[in-house]
Amino acid sequence: MKRSFIIATIAAGLALMVQSFSTQTQNQSADPFQYRKITNNAFKVGEKLKFRAHYGIINAATITMAVDQATTIGGRNALAVRCEGETLKSFDWAYKVRDKFQSWIDADALAPIRYAKTVRENKYFDEDLAIYMHEKKKLRNTDGELTMPIYTQDIASSLYYARNLNFENAKINQVFPLDLYLDNKIYNLSFTYLGKETISTDLGKVKCIKLRPKLVVDRVFKSSNDMTVWISDDANHIPIRVQSAIQVGSVKVDITGYEGLKNSFTALVKK
Repeated sequence: MKRSFIIATIAAGLALMVQSFSTQTQNQSADPFQYRKITNNAFKVGEKLKFRAHYGIINAATITMAVDQATTIGGRNALAVRCEGETLKSFDWAYKVRDKFQSWIDADALAPIRYAKTVRENKYFDEDLAIYMHEKKKLRNTDGELTMPIYTQDIASSLYYARNLNFENAKINQVFPLDLYLDNKIYNLSFTYLGKETISTDLGKVKCIKLRPKLVVDRVFKSSNDMTVWISDDANHIPIRVQSAIQVGSVKVDITGYEGLKNSFTALVKK
């Protein structure tokens, strides 16, 4: 799977937090099909999150997550979101990355309707386009049709769906399954709830929910348990930190800025 370690880290980590409790996961109405309804309490149009990625001790890249606009697709209200990562000019000599993942999410179901990926890494270039047909449990991409579980997520959509999960009743070491589409494959993965922790960041101390995703062991990751993710312990559930060992060294992604949050950032500890 051709991916940069930077996008792979935030994508494989943050994107693995996306499976809801059983009351939210399935709506199997056969005729006529009706999308599930999940109230979005976590984000709104205009939100933008900024991150810094470190490769070892080197400041290597920046990552942006943004909710760009509300739109209509096939008669459904949708939100356009994106996740972009690029190496700093000072790091381009080692490995130049310009990656972009976009998703158009059904505003009621918080499930993707369309998906687009553009990956530029050194001389490598790859792109993907997908249209989801949740009522048929299929998606159509540049390679044809692919069978999928209903409400399968992608890298960009999963980052936002995850933020509407309720962890108040979660138990330590509780495992949640995940269906994720990436590069013409469906991955049946999971993540584990590890509890709560307050960590120090560039923004100050932040109260967090701690999670451990199960990873796909490939050219990037050495072990399926090598990543830890922290999200804010408030109504926003914004990603705060992703930390992982990789095949060569380690990667750490930290939030550096935010704007347009839907709710007050109450997880940020006041000085």
